[in-house]
Amino acid sequence: MVTSLSIEEIQKLALLARLEITAAEAAHLAPQFSQVLDFVEQLQALDTESIEPMTTALDVTNRWAVDQAEPSLPREEALANAPAQDGESFLVPPVLGPMRN
Repeated sequence: MVTSLSIEEIQKLALLARLEITAAEAAHLAPQFSQVLDFVEQLQALDTESIEPMTTALDVTNRWAVDQAEPSLPREEALANAPAQDGESFLVPPVLGPMRN
């Protein structure tokens, strides 16, 4: 079954992901998203009843390192090459702005 997404649905997904895309970009992405959804439908159709659930593909256990406090880089040295800083912290532009409608 071919699943198709409208340009409006692609734009809504972009909004939820906080991405800015044009209508032309949404039109370009729509068939690609549809292919992904078709592939997911194929996966959902597979019979997995006889497959044991697992959390990893390999049977490995965690190897924990000893948790010891070690000397850290002095603040002045860490901030020395920062393009913008206030003497205590790195100054960066906002990553997430206000939500758009």
